[in-house]
Amino acid sequence: MIHQELIQPGSIHVPFQEVRPKSYQVYMETFGCQMNEYDSELIRAMLKTQGFGFTDQSDEADVILLNTCAIRENAHNRVYGHLGKLKYHKQERGVVIGVLGCMAQNLKKELLDSQPFIDVLVGPDGYRQLPKLLTTAITTRAKGLSVDLSEYETYEHIIPERVSGVNAWIAVMRGCDNFCTFCVVPYTRGRERSRDPQGILLEAQGLAEQGFKQITLLGQNVNSFRFDHWDFAKLVTAVADIPGIERVRFMSPHPKDFPPALLDTVAQHPNVCSQIHLPLQSGSDRVLEAMGRGYTRKEYVQLVEAIRRRGDIPLTTDIICGFCGETDTEYSATSQLMEEVGYHAAYIFKYSERKNTIAARKFPDDVPEAIKTERVAQLIDRQKTISLKNNRRMIGQTVDVLVEGDAKKSSQQWVGHTESHVTVVWDKLCRPSQPGELLSVFIEDASASTLFGRPN
Repeated sequence: MIHQELIQPGSIHVPFQEVRPKSYQVYMETFGCQMNEYDSELIRAMLKTQGFGFTDQSDEADVILLNTCAIRENAHNRVYGHLGKLKYHKQERGVVIGVLGCMAQNLKKELLDSQPFIDVLVGPDGYRQLPKLLTTAITTRAKGLSVDLSEYETYEHIIPERVSGVNAWIAVMRGCDNFCTFCVVPYTRGRERSRDPQGILLEAQGLAEQGFKQITLLGQNVNSFRFDHWDFAKLVTAVADIPGIERVRFMSPHPKDFPPALLDTVAQHPNVCSQIHLPLQSGSDRVLEAMGRGYTRKEYVQLVEAIRRRGDIPLTTDIICGFCGETDTEYSATSQLMEEVGYHAAYIFKYSERKNTIAARKFPDDVPEAIKTERVAQLIDRQKTISLKNNRRMIGQTVDVLVEGDAKKSSQQWVGHTESHVTVVWDKLCRPSQPGELLSVFIEDASASTLFGRPN
């Protein structure tokens, strides 16, 4: 039973400063994309303003929050697995359990029916209500829900609570109007709305003052950014011009409406990284049309050619294997296009039907799971070969690397990324360094995923 008094239409107008609880401790886990990571930073800021504290130990928490993703089946399964483990905390300690984000928005009834111990469900547009809902759940045990989609919520004037580091994300817009048939985002994050550029620039200036060297601008389709006379190319340039910002990245653009001005900005501005993430999804015209992607194979290739005419701009991509009705021939068309483009990296996934999407209503999910798995494995192997070839071309060259911290496999090594977003690893003994430093590194060896070098 949802506590109806807590379900308020237009709830985003309720100032989150109204609630002043004691310092309840919150443990939060984040699943999914960079936008979810950014949202978790917003949530931390709003809760801390209201006196909540945060802990990295779930057994010390009064509140456990899962900020969820609804894009792929694996993300769903991970969240459900975590929810199963949280029953212990509920039964033994009476902890308040909250599910946030896209799953809360898209699967609210299913979650409430199957996981009755959940106290609070909040979608991506309802985070301003979270302090009040959590405080009520803690003090009265009433359940709370805030899952209304908004046409205008952008969380303007809320500065995310970030962990110190080298890279920071800034969401420049929210929602999506593309309605790709496989994608649940328009149903979980609503329609497109862009932030005021002045607020974005103030946020970026603050990050530069805090020592962040790289900013990644986020949106479901950043090409669609519009605010008065500002387009996305103008915004990227303005952020890149901020003193102290060494690198600017963005994701993700959509191939169907990639403006030439943005290509020129990537090619010409020294602080805008010469690397573009350009989701393909499929190399088959029939599949692209069924996906509602809005471009053909030929148009995609023409865009790649337009990018390549502007210089050496590495491309990465997303690919879905086994979309509804995908034949061997259509799969082969994707594989061939991967080879033709020569991506530096590709994120390859099996198609998984998402509730409420157009594809779920219109097409049968008829490609056998074993075939999907086989196709994904084959494309991953092919991409490894392509990536190794691209990376081995770097041997003998000197590249600028932004130092990020300890390498995953050894604290005796540093790790960073090139402008083209290739991982570089080198021994700390070679040269004293620190995170945030731009370092010239001579590349001595390469694998499919990593360059190995020594500082000059």
